[in-house]
Amino acid sequence: MYRFLLTPRWWGINVFVLLAIPFCVFMGSWQLSRFEARVDDHRSAGAQAAKNKREAARPLTELLPVDKATVGRQATASGRYGEQLLVPDRELDGKRGYYVLTLLRTDDGKALPVVRGWLPGDADRAEAPAAPTGKVTVTGALQASEVPGENGVPAQGGLPSGQTAAISAATLVNLVPYDVYDAWVTLNKADSVMKPVPATTPQDTGLDLKAFQNLGYTGEWFVFAGFVVFMWFRLFRREVEFVRDAELGLVPDGAADGGAPRQTGEQPSEGPAQEKANA
Repeated sequence: MYRFLLTPRWWGINVFVLLAIPFCVFMGSWQLSRFEARVDDHRSAGAQAAKNKREAARPLTELLPVDKATVGRQATASGRYGEQLLVPDRELDGKRGYYVLTLLRTDDGKALPVVRGWLPGDADRAEAPAAPTGKVTVTGALQASEVPGENGVPAQGGLPSGQTAAISAATLVNLVPYDVYDAWVTLNKADSVMKPVPATTPQDTGLDLKAFQNLGYTGEWFVFAGFVVFMWFRLFRREVEFVRDAELGLVPDGAADGGAPRQTGEQPSEGPAQEKANA
């Protein structure tokens, strides 16, 4: 009954199934491992953020370049405040407002973007407190340059003079006449009446949309594996039923006429020649 499994057609089906199932399981397991890795990164980032707040601040130059190991660490730098810019459309505690960003001119000539605080409402240079004069030392959480359009950073352009959409060296270098560090600092204690801006977690360490996409892909690959098994079983059952029908005497009319199966004992209808002979 099962000799049809040795036919070339079924050899191809079986080989495909034997290759497809392990592949689907492997891809599903890989996507699941990616989701678990993001969960671990999220936990590690939370623990690291708590640890960073307890650590003593280190000089800025010792923490550069910014990476997952140094982002959020307490950094300190000295210099004089220069140009001040506003960063509109930033939320804090569920309210819309803007950052007050001031460039700190360090002794080596480069400028460090410093977020001195957050204010509610539309960006207004008249309401933003002026930066302290003279030489100052700032301490805050080190942050990586932002990328417009990612992690909630607006990608808008055409802002009024004195505003920037993203805090990044690539953007700020076009707004100020000196070099800018490829990093920025948010002060632990905001100046004047502003609220301090909390440090953000490193990129690709949170339970964001990408993490749950990995979880969704995991389910899809395992569903594909189950679908392959289901289709193989369905084809197998149909083939077995066909063989059993043949053993019971149900056979096709023939490859030529393409008719439906019928019993071998069924008498064919009489044609014109047979009717004349009977007459």
